[in-house]
Amino acid sequence: MTSMISTDAAWRQLHDAATAPYRKAGKFTYEFARGKLGRDPVFRGLIERGLLGAGRGRVLDIGCGQGLFASLLSSMAAMQAKGAWPSAWAATPARADYTGIELMPRDVARAESSIGQLQPTPRFVCGDMCTAPFPASDLVVILDVLHYVDLDAQEGVLRRVSEALPANGGRLLLRVGDAASRRGFAISQWVDRTVTRIRGHKVSPTWGRTLQEWIALLQRLGFRVQSIPMSEGTPFANVLLVADRNEA
Repeated sequence: MTSMISTDAAWRQLHDAATAPYRKAGKFTYEFARGKLGRDPVFRGLIERGLLGAGRGRVLDIGCGQGLFASLLSSMAAMQAKGAWPSAWAATPARADYTGIELMPRDVARAESSIGQLQPTPRFVCGDMCTAPFPASDLVVILDVLHYVDLDAQEGVLRRVSEALPANGGRLLLRVGDAASRRGFAISQWVDRTVTRIRGHKVSPTWGRTLQEWIALLQRLGFRVQSIPMSEGTPFANVLLVADRNEA
């Protein structure tokens, strides 16, 4: 159901609802959730562009951090169930079977202590995206994490993502930095390393590709690809790649 609520008002409600569970995990975790959801354009961008799809209920979030996307999915479903969803926004899954994979045990602990009580219960796996099994999924989300592994490993992850998605309707939402934009890419890498240190994690080497190289790789793996700039309001060179499986 939809309503006449404005998209700005709806977004404020979503922001509050999706971040509220993180209060119980402490001020740092809560403030990080508030800042990430409020300042990063990708989350609202996914909704406003209708990229999630009501029928994509099996969701795999690779590099899920403290599970913010799972909380957002749950809050969106609750808003739609109450009939408070803006008519300008396409529907999102009414029930998400969510799996998050995260390398950092601290983030998994933050996720489980904050939103482990959601229904349906989100599943969090503490593991390496290069080796952790990928469940069959309708939608795979990878935001700003593939650059942490080398080029061969990136291709391996994406190949397994392709295998986890159905040939008809399966979608990957992949945000990457465009290495061809040297200044924006360098700034994003610096900020990424800084945030990693603040969150108490070890800073790892990174491997980048140009936007055209990312697109070519996805096409070679059987995806149709649309690229959308996703750095609005930031100095970064981030691009969202909407990659749909080509029918077998």
